[in-house]
Amino acid sequence: MNIVICVKQVPDTETKITVKGGQVDHSETKYVVNPYDEYGIEEGLRIKERLGQGKITLITTGPERAKDALKSGLAVGADEAIHLVDPAFEGSDPYATALILSKAVEKMEYDIILCGKQGVDEDHAQVGITLAELLDIPHVSVVTKLEIAEDGKSVVAHREVEGGHEVVEAPLPAVITAQKGLNEPRYASIKGIMAVKKKVIPEWDAGELAVDIHEVGSDAAKIAFVDVALPPERAGGKIFDEDPVQDAIKVAHLLRDDAKIL
Repeated sequence: MNIVICVKQVPDTETKITVKGGQVDHSETKYVVNPYDEYGIEEGLRIKERLGQGKITLITTGPERAKDALKSGLAVGADEAIHLVDPAFEGSDPYATALILSKAVEKMEYDIILCGKQGVDEDHAQVGITLAELLDIPHVSVVTKLEIAEDGKSVVAHREVEGGHEVVEAPLPAVITAQKGLNEPRYASIKGIMAVKKKVIPEWDAGELAVDIHEVGSDAAKIAFVDVALPPERAGGKIFDEDPVQDAIKVAHLLRDDAKIL
């Protein structure tokens, strides 16, 4: 089975966010593999292990540093990786990102495509689904359990819905977007980390992908950030350390008159 996994490099959620000139300042940002994509990588590895055969190919689009996300996936067991990189891709919105990925996937053999349900940086949750629409194949989102048929021609996916869960059967190839709970991602071994140093990650640009540069990048984006600002700082707390009875009265007044919860 040919398994394609889309990964994204995102800022570490522990990174302190700073804003300059109405934009997030990434000069000191530490980057990691998108956590939801890690579930996709792990599921791909488990599918290959259950079937006893197959090839896992990782793809990502992003600047040169995004190659580190591919290396992380290779270190845990993926077979190949492809970096989709071109100055024309910078600033692409979810639709353009899905378009770039679709052009790459069309050049590959695939039976199933795995993505994270969303990127934790901008939380659009659109790329995987849009990718499926562009490829004209089925998709199942926010999947927490996945079962591949013995003949490899269909999949049964359990997905989260409000107030419960839903079971969906779909023919393959299909796009599956992974939700937390699908699995527990493994750590890379020393052997895996060392093996990555010998792997060559090819780069495909707009010309290689036959992408119209007027359809991607910031100029073609259908979503624009008008302004970015940090939330206002919280006001300092009130401390009451006088007579306990008077303190209790003051607290009651604050809860009733200021907080309006009494």
